[in-house]
Amino acid sequence: MRMVLCGFVLGIATLQQRADLPGGFAWTLGALVGLAALGWFLAGAIPRLAGTGEDEPTWCARAVRWSRRHPVSRWGALALAAALIGHGYAASRAEWRLREALPPHWEGRELMLSGAIRGLPAHEPGLVRFLFSVDVVDVRSRLGIDDFPSLVQLSWSERAGGRVPELVPGARWRLTVRLKRPHRNANFNGRDGEAALFARGVRATGYVVAPSTARLEPGRAGTLAARVDRWRFMLAARIDAALAGAPHLGIVKALAIGAQEAIDAADRTILRRTGTSHLVAISGLHIGFVAGASAALAAWLWRRSCGFGVWLARRGRREWPLIVPAPVAAALTGTLCATGYAALAGFNVPAQRALWMLVVVSAAAALGRNIASSLVLAWAAVLVLAADPWAVIAPGFWLSFGAVAVIALAMQFHLRRPGDRELDTPEIDDPLQPGSERRASWRDRWRMGSRRLGESLVGAARAQYAVTIGLAPLTAFWFSQISLAGPLANAFAVPWVSLVVTPVVLVAVVLPAPLDAAAFELAHTLLAPLMRLLARLSAYEWAEWRLARPSTWAMVSAAVGVLWCLMPRGWPIRFAAPLAWLPLALPPPAPAPGTFRLTALDVGQGAAILVETARHALLFDAGPGPESTSAGERIVVPSLVANGVPTLDALVLSHGDADHAGGAPAVLDAVPVRQLLGGLPTSNRLWALAQAADAQGRRCASGQRWRWDGVEFSVLWPDAGPLPSKSNAHSCVLRIEAPGFVALLTGDIDASIEKTLRLRAQPALRADVLLVAHHGSRTSSTEPFLDSVRPRIAIFQVGYRNRFGHPHPSVWARFAGRGIELARTDRDGAVRVELDAGVPTLERYRDTHRRYWMDQMDSGPRGAAG
Repeated sequence: MRMVLCGFVLGIATLQQRADLPGGFAWTLGALVGLAALGWFLAGAIPRLAGTGEDEPTWCARAVRWSRRHPVSRWGALALAAALIGHGYAASRAEWRLREALPPHWEGRELMLSGAIRGLPAHEPGLVRFLFSVDVVDVRSRLGIDDFPSLVQLSWSERAGGRVPELVPGARWRLTVRLKRPHRNANFNGRDGEAALFARGVRATGYVVAPSTARLEPGRAGTLAARVDRWRFMLAARIDAALAGAPHLGIVKALAIGAQEAIDAADRTILRRTGTSHLVAISGLHIGFVAGASAALAAWLWRRSCGFGVWLARRGRREWPLIVPAPVAAALTGTLCATGYAALAGFNVPAQRALWMLVVVSAAAALGRNIASSLVLAWAAVLVLAADPWAVIAPGFWLSFGAVAVIALAMQFHLRRPGDRELDTPEIDDPLQPGSERRASWRDRWRMGSRRLGESLVGAARAQYAVTIGLAPLTAFWFSQISLAGPLANAFAVPWVSLVVTPVVLVAVVLPAPLDAAAFELAHTLLAPLMRLLARLSAYEWAEWRLARPSTWAMVSAAVGVLWCLMPRGWPIRFAAPLAWLPLALPPPAPAPGTFRLTALDVGQGAAILVETARHALLFDAGPGPESTSAGERIVVPSLVANGVPTLDALVLSHGDADHAGGAPAVLDAVPVRQLLGGLPTSNRLWALAQAADAQGRRCASGQRWRWDGVEFSVLWPDAGPLPSKSNAHSCVLRIEAPGFVALLTGDIDASIEKTLRLRAQPALRADVLLVAHHGSRTSSTEPFLDSVRPRIAIFQVGYRNRFGHPHPSVWARFAGRGIELARTDRDGAVRVELDAGVPTLERYRDTHRRYWMDQMDSGPRGAAG
């Protein structure tokens, strides 16, 4: 059975790795193979197909006899059929969701939509983000758009027209909005934002155009999901009122209603560095606590209801504890309470996993059957993915199921060797056990209690050890970091949060006002000393180990090492298991000496280019900052870490515009930088930030040169002395030259600077790769300049549907007419250029890492080689 369930899960997981959904031929072939596999399984179960044995058996009978002698083949065939069923099920769900799409010609146009608020709105300074369930029937009748997205993600800003009204879940509104397709940044080893939107069913994003809005009549009561959302909203309001201004309000809110987005950035950093983020998510630990406490209380009350039941029995009615046994009543009560708490958490993946495991165990107990933990976990995975096939692409799925799997494995493999002395020897009469002949003295009780406490502590330590080593490869893969302080932090944080803080929060949830405020304040008071300890622990440099995102083979090797480490004592060379984790620490392949690799990151409307040599790394511009999209913090820093760049030997800021230098503070704060080189005036605050970060600061000036690993770097502009008056004229122009490979990074220079460079040093402009100046503005990339550069590859760093209209159509046509291979980050995602067999080759992220949910953008030809 485990093989069959795992086959179904594997089928769904493989579908989420496809670039395109299966077509008609694939559906037909899959159906035939599935029927053949199912027939092979059923044939072995029918004895008559094997023949009587008197005549010469046919080839069919021989095959059936062989399958009956080898039942593994039959179950393998059934697992294959289950995998194909899972693959087809996930594909059909994906096709249904892909039908809802915003037509490209409706992007950016004002639309009047009616619908209801769904989920909890997320509040930011001057902005509210929320999900909006659209009345698609109304859209179809008014606009004639079939398959319009039924769920869109909107933002409502105060700049759109005054104060944003209170948005209550389930409330109906008529809004005037501008929408676009669910397009997100796409970077190597980065977070797939489009996958997250697709998994939530969001098929368009946009913003509200106020004040053309109207509140509609509530209408019907709404769905069960809307009622749960309103319940969560009211609880959030109660917590805000009770803990207004409290430093850890977000953590209390996360423990109560699973609102992770409410956690403060400083607290989020502390939890991440100490490996305790799982404690503030409503996960299996909290679901199990609620289920266990409610089940114990229900069993206690149910057994003591016999007296009232006897009174009913005397009047001719049956006694209900005899009709429904106490364990069944306890299981039902625990499951119902756990379901309510999971709904309070928004049914996140860890909560779903815990809930389904509880349902399976309760069902087995009600039927009087024992069920293995591995089978319970397999059933939970099937049920989670049957409800949400896209849960498998979320980190929470792997971390949640992985934690339970390694704990179960560690407990099952904890075997004593034959020579080990048993704690409970048969000669000792345990006075605490039923039927004991001795009366328990206080010394006996103390000894037995101490022994049981010790066993519990040893079991908890064993579970923490298993989780630490088991989840380390997964956290390295998903987050490019391993918390070295995690085991120590969890040793005191897990019992404190689980046994002290969380019960107080749950009591506060069920208490009426004004008693709930006192309970929430108590929970925050109990949480404060823990956060102080965690903050002190996270301040150490060794608390967190950052590393590049591991490769597939490194993950396989680490998984083998984890299994080897969890084997029972006496397993051969178990002490050498950590050697299998060494590939996790290996950096990704670096360019060969004498060459370099150039990666243009997809940061929206901005610039950030990573240049790597054999032993050095340079970042040219740092993307937009918090005044725009915070791409420096959200994209540039994680990309540097995930791609194995622990230190920047140079950070070059072409000039001070926000789309180029806005992300520099985040980079200086998160990554060690040895030198800052920029076309910045002396008054720019980035010089002070660089000095505080122990980075040497120098202004860009033509004539500057240095050499790394056989690669020559030279600055062509600006001149030494006073900077020009225009900011774009400050732009550093950097030339990177290796044997047979030259790149030219131009910043935001305009036509006048291009002319000056062409007249001054035209031979130095010749390059194979050109970063197009000023994102393809029509004020740059003149014909004479392109004739001087003569690039093979041109890269446009532009944002999707940016308000400047970059790249300008005339500039795009100018490059395309020359047969240049063109790349643009809004369509291709991040692009990477390397020297392959002496020829620069271009890799587009959305081509090589394509998934079926990715938005396809048609924006003109790619050039002769595209």
